[in-house]
Amino acid sequence: MPLATLKKRAEFLRVRGGARWSCTSFTLEAKPRPQATETPHGGDPPRFGFTITKKLGGAVVRNRIRRRLKAALADVADLHAHTGFDYVIIARPGALDRPFAALKKDFEDALVRVHHSNRVRRQPSSRGNR
Repeated sequence: MPLATLKKRAEFLRVRGGARWSCTSFTLEAKPRPQATETPHGGDPPRFGFTITKKLGGAVVRNRIRRRLKAALADVADLHAHTGFDYVIIARPGALDRPFAALKKDFEDALVRVHHSNRVRRQPSSRGNR
């Protein structure tokens, strides 16, 4: 089954500020959709957006990175992506040369981490500024 993708800039911007995880290949951002609609298959499918900047190379390199990321994500999305969520994948230089099995493992880890974030927020110091 093909991945549902984000198309509009506003959809990409809405995901900003959600859960975030980075690795050597990409940065993954995730945020639940505010109005998830029910589909006949049991929930609103997750949607994915891909960002590959020109800093990573020419069009051929960028398209190769995009294809590798999409293929790795398609293998793990059914098990780890949550319905009603939007995800944005921001490619990093390691995405081109990373072994495919490692790329899939990176996606598994990232999807688990953005949904089970146990971040400890730093509390303001009671000592004040010295």
